[in-house]
Amino acid sequence: MTIRIGIRREDKSVWERRVPITPRKVQELQEQEGLEIYVQPSPIRVFKDEEYASVGAMVQQDLSPARVIFAIKEIPPELLLPQKTYVFFAHVIKGQSYNMPMLRRLMELGCQLIDYEKVTNERGRRLIFFGWHAGAAGLVDTLWALGQRLQWEGLDNPFSAIRQTHSYDSLAEARAALREVGQRIREEGLPESISPLTIGVAGYGNVGQGAFDMLSELGVQEIAPEDLATLATEPSVSRHCVYQVVFKEEHIVEPKSPGLEFDLQHYYEHSDLYRGCFEQYLPHLSLLINANYWNGRYPRLVTKDSIRRLYSEGQPKLRVIGDVSCDIEGAIQVTVRSTEPDEPVYVYDPRTGQTNDGVAGSGPVVLAVDILPSEVPRDASEYFSDMLDPYIPIIARADYTVPFEQLQLPPEIKRGVIVYQGQLTPDYRYIEQYLDRS
Repeated sequence: MTIRIGIRREDKSVWERRVPITPRKVQELQEQEGLEIYVQPSPIRVFKDEEYASVGAMVQQDLSPARVIFAIKEIPPELLLPQKTYVFFAHVIKGQSYNMPMLRRLMELGCQLIDYEKVTNERGRRLIFFGWHAGAAGLVDTLWALGQRLQWEGLDNPFSAIRQTHSYDSLAEARAALREVGQRIREEGLPESISPLTIGVAGYGNVGQGAFDMLSELGVQEIAPEDLATLATEPSVSRHCVYQVVFKEEHIVEPKSPGLEFDLQHYYEHSDLYRGCFEQYLPHLSLLINANYWNGRYPRLVTKDSIRRLYSEGQPKLRVIGDVSCDIEGAIQVTVRSTEPDEPVYVYDPRTGQTNDGVAGSGPVVLAVDILPSEVPRDASEYFSDMLDPYIPIIARADYTVPFEQLQLPPEIKRGVIVYQGQLTPDYRYIEQYLDRS
C-alpha cells in the first residue's frame, strides 16, 4: 500500500515562510522510502510550488489523501481533517488559552497530534527544533535595534550599519555584515558615552548557542558576571571591543535560605526555594539577550519593578532587551506583547506600562519577535528538515488504529504524542483543566 503524507502551507503570519520538509528531502523520501507526498500551494513559502512539483510532489489544495500531515505552526480548527495524524508546533502544553479551541477540535475529530516541542530524549532534551536559528536571528535583530536606538539618541555608531535579519539573503551574508562591524569597532572604537559596551546573554542551550555563534563575528571579549560591575574602572577596559557576559542559572537565582548552597538539580526540582537575583547586573549591561526556557515555576529574569527602578533616574546603560524566548510577561516581564518582523520592537515605558512601536521613548527597547527563525527561512528549513528526516518514514508508516500502549513509535517520538485517537495521552491529561476553562 502506498503511504501518503502531506505538507501544509503556513498561514499564521505572512512572515511564516518555513517548511518542515524541503524539496530535496521530498525527493529522497519518494525515491528511497516510496512515500507519496502532497504539498499545499503557497504564495509565500520560501521554496516555491514549482520546486516541489519538479521533484515529483503533488501540489494541490486537498490534503485528504494524506494519512499524516506535517506543518510548522498551529492550524485553524476549521481546517482540520478527521482521523488525521498532525505533526507541528502545537503550543498547548502550557494550557495556552488561544490554542485550546484547536486542541478540542483535534480531539473531536479523532485525530493524533505529535508536537515537535515534546520530541525528546530520555533526559528531556529536545531533538527537533529551530532554537539555534532563533538565537542567531534574534542576535542580529537585537544589534540592529541597538544601532537604531543609539542613532535616535544622536550617537553615530557602528551598529547602525546592521540590517534586520530578514533583509539578508542568508545567515552567511549576515555574518559577513557583523564581521565588518567588528572590524570597524576595532579600528575606530565606540562612542565614549556608551563604553564599555556590554552584551549579556542569559542561557546557553541551542538558542543561546545561536546567539554566541553570531556574536563571535564581532570579535567579542568574554568576562565573568562577577567582573561586570567593576569593568568600567579597569585600566585595561577598551572602547575598541565589545564585552560579552554569559549568565547561567547560578547568576540568575539564589536560595531563599541563607544556609542553602546553589545546586542546579535542586533548583530544577525545588524552584520555589529560590528567588531571582539578576537585578544586580542590569545597571551594568548595554544590551541583554534572553535565550532561556521559562515557565511559571521559575523566578523571572527581569521584572517590571526592576526596570522601573533602573529607569527611575533617567537613561541607564541598558538600551535594548532581545527576548528571543518571547514568553509574554514571562522571564522578561516587560515583554507584554509579541511582534512581527515588519515592526519588531517597541519601547516599554516603566512609568505607565504602555508600549510604543519603534525605538523612540523613555524605557528599554524590547525585541519580541516570536517567529525569529522565519527571518532565515531557507537556512532554518534545511536544518529542521535534516533533523526531522529520520523520523518521517516511521511516523508515516505507524499504525494509529492500535491502543496507545501498542503504538510502535520510537520513545522519543512517542513522548511527543499529545492526542491519540481523539484523547489526551497519559502524560498530557493535565491539559484537561485548561480545556475546561476555555
